[in-house]
Amino acid sequence: MTTDSPQAASTGPEHRAGFVSFVGRPNVGKSTLTNALVGEKVAITSSKPQTTRRAIRGILHQKNGQLILVDTPGIHRPRTLLGERLNSLVQSTLGDVDVIGLCIPANEKIGPGDRFISEQLDAFPRAKKVAIVTKVDVASRTAIAEQLLAVSALRDDWEAIVPLSATSSIQLDTLVSELLKLLPESPPLYPADAVTDEGLESRIAEFIREAALEGVTDELPHSLAVTIDDIVERDDRDLVEVYANLFVERDSQKGIIIGHAGSRLKDVGARARAQIEPLVGKRVFLSIRVKVAKDWQRDAKQLGRLGF
Repeated sequence: MTTDSPQAASTGPEHRAGFVSFVGRPNVGKSTLTNALVGEKVAITSSKPQTTRRAIRGILHQKNGQLILVDTPGIHRPRTLLGERLNSLVQSTLGDVDVIGLCIPANEKIGPGDRFISEQLDAFPRAKKVAIVTKVDVASRTAIAEQLLAVSALRDDWEAIVPLSATSSIQLDTLVSELLKLLPESPPLYPADAVTDEGLESRIAEFIREAALEGVTDELPHSLAVTIDDIVERDDRDLVEVYANLFVERDSQKGIIIGHAGSRLKDVGARARAQIEPLVGKRVFLSIRVKVAKDWQRDAKQLGRLGF
């Protein structure tokens, strides 16, 4: 294994560009891998499942190619209308990409969820398939070797199998090199300074949701949604004002998010500001209003209003 930067990859004089999507069970490291490759946080991360809710594009620039990384929600058996829409988003995204990377952690045996997702990939014959064994930094050599054999047996059409760690920067360069080889010859598809096509409002909303996910109970993450009412730049004060809404599904959840005497909401705001200020390059005043949208995950009209 190597630990070089992903920027070190080189595959030849021709320029290649295309779309790559990482798929896998929730919480196998897809968003962490996207951020590590791009070199900047474009997708929020959390230990909670189903953190990613949109197809987020991160852009990695190389001398000989451009990787557009499409981070998608984890494929799962949906239990709500939101879950169905997230799965539909994944399906439509995978129909358009050049390469699909199936992420499977090195420290967990292949299970029914991994096999289910692998079977879903048969519906996308156009895309080339790569297996990515994640989290090798927390697995023993024996466990990694056994997992590589198990992953190899999962499908017979792998173009490559790459063990790596996004958090420890192990073999990221190898993954970039393998992915670039599989992309079509093409000029760059995005400007050289672009790292994502996510708008400022969307990125701010996601940072707030990530902050709210920290430390909450297992069932609550699915009930959280964030919208932005307004972003106001105060040039005379070198300040950006952000007015946001944090939606939950029940009054009891509202109390959990706000906390005793507003302590937890204050903590959410502080964590979110720490991420938003480097993004906007100014001090941030952040106003978060917690609102109840009853059972919004199952309500088509409310899903539409919340951007789903």
